[in-house]
Amino acid sequence: MDKKNFDKEFIIEEELKKLPAMPGVYLMHGDMDEVIYVGKAKILKNRVKQYFQKSTKKSVKIQQMVAQIRRFEYIVVDSEIEALVLESNLIKEYKPRYNTLLKDDKAYPYIRLSVEEPYPRLFASRNKKIKSSKYYGPYASMERVNEVIELLRKTMHIRNCNKVFSEDNPLARPCIYYDMGQCLGPCVLKQTKEEYRASIPKLTEFLSGKTEATLKELEEKMLEASERLDFEKAMEFRDLIQAIQSLQNKQKITALDGEDRDIIGLRRDHSDCIVQIFFVRDGKIIGRDHQFLRIDEEQSDGEILASFLQQFYNGTPFIPKEIHLPVELPDQKILEEWLSYVKGKKVYILVPKQGDKEKLVELAGKNAGILMLRYVEKYRMEEKKRKEALEELKNACGLPEIPKRIESYDISNTSGALTVGSMVVYQEGKEKPNEYRKFRIQSIVGQDDYGAMKEMLSRRFSHGLKEQEENKAGGKEDRLGRFSQFPDLILMDGGKGQVGICESVLESLGITIPVCGMIKDEHHRTRALLVGNQEYPLSERSECFKLLTRIQDEVHRFAITYHRSLRGKEQIHSLLEDIPGIGPVRRKALMRKFRDLEGVANADFEELLSCPGMDEKSAQSVLHFFKNRNRMDDEMV
Repeated sequence: MDKKNFDKEFIIEEELKKLPAMPGVYLMHGDMDEVIYVGKAKILKNRVKQYFQKSTKKSVKIQQMVAQIRRFEYIVVDSEIEALVLESNLIKEYKPRYNTLLKDDKAYPYIRLSVEEPYPRLFASRNKKIKSSKYYGPYASMERVNEVIELLRKTMHIRNCNKVFSEDNPLARPCIYYDMGQCLGPCVLKQTKEEYRASIPKLTEFLSGKTEATLKELEEKMLEASERLDFEKAMEFRDLIQAIQSLQNKQKITALDGEDRDIIGLRRDHSDCIVQIFFVRDGKIIGRDHQFLRIDEEQSDGEILASFLQQFYNGTPFIPKEIHLPVELPDQKILEEWLSYVKGKKVYILVPKQGDKEKLVELAGKNAGILMLRYVEKYRMEEKKRKEALEELKNACGLPEIPKRIESYDISNTSGALTVGSMVVYQEGKEKPNEYRKFRIQSIVGQDDYGAMKEMLSRRFSHGLKEQEENKAGGKEDRLGRFSQFPDLILMDGGKGQVGICESVLESLGITIPVCGMIKDEHHRTRALLVGNQEYPLSERSECFKLLTRIQDEVHRFAITYHRSLRGKEQIHSLLEDIPGIGPVRRKALMRKFRDLEGVANADFEELLSCPGMDEKSAQSVLHFFKNRNRMDDEMV
């Protein structure tokens, strides 16, 4: 459907009549056909209609969302559990602004044990890509993961290389880790596969929190080395013992049984919420972390936690047997079914009412409360600084009011080639990346920054005027499109020349917006604000100076990033064009399959042949091209 015409073709009242009485997922679309909300329903017909019924009581947030819906679509599924799975995946993909979302969508680090390999290895991992591997964690930081992996490589001699070998096809010589005593040399038959794999059960015990056996073995080896008067070796074992004990001291022993569970508590403040998670593995708290959520103030704690569980456990490498919460959840049984489905084993969502388990949930809530107080204090301080900066900016520019929306522009090129422009937006003193825009300059050839800036500004404000006219003609003046919202202030990354270009473009289009320049010193740092023909000096300690510096750095970064991405694509495209027999269709197919040039260059014959549109002749041509290119590179070196 054409995005410009979708709202004219889609009549909500008529489409509501077509909704089926079946379970499924619905997606609400906004002005630019973007997904603004994703929801699931036991009966789609009943659930979706509720949004548009005036008699239905709605929260302020839902009322705002409904006012922006231009169309909706739905996907029918066979059951509620399928709807929940699909809803979770779509929220993760689209990140709709009216869903309850994690502000920090981070993936926790785990330790992966590649048990599927003949000689298993340890890796740090943030996702569960390899289904046949075993995963341990999560850990609060990648630093802790690397600390544990390093310790296990030293104590259990787990190989650290990626060499391919077997007992029938060993390597000619071992790597440096063998010389360092961290590997026993299975690659050169110094250690058999059976001997190597014999340490894996001890390794899995250690990762599960059972370190007693490893400590006892190391202590025995330390004593044996001392009796042999091999004090250097004894000191190595002593250091390893101390490292394990230090690691244990960072873990809080709980009075619980040996089950794996996550303990979750929350605290909220208006539209902000913090969820605290304690990771308990084998009865020990091995780590803790927290997540910020953007919430609807009228949501219950149970609704917030239900949304949190969906996002937090969707795609995580490990789900514990039990999840302990402070309140019951709506659709709790469905969530349990989904978690059990994802894990492959039964998962229980529990609300402890007494004893140590209840105390741990309370402790998680208290920790969330402490974090919320810190967050609110930090937020208020940042808000105060932003207001101070905008107040000074208003006075410096002689504006009647504080500028709510600020736009800034920059140009980037390489000796006049591949010229691009960038536009960044700051609302209330905070960056709004979803409203940034980038322009590929079309009419300018060579080094002409002023000409490129004129083209970019003309396109930006011409598009804006056109959108405003279209909205006015359709009786939708309040609709905000890609360019229809104009700034209260424009900050140009330069002096009189850049300001003059901007003012001339605005005058030619009949637009009145204040324009100021950000003047740099010899170190390319902002030193003053150009207002009219007057310079307004800035103190480096002032909040206004800090805000302008952030804006200038951001618009420059955004332009450079876009320019580099285009330059990389141009280089890849031109190189693939040099391969005989590889035309536009095959070039696209190669990049779609292998993602980047390195992937194409490292592909073998069978992988190339499996690419759509490739035959034996074209696959051989690619192999021959990169083989000759690598040989030429070697000769040059």
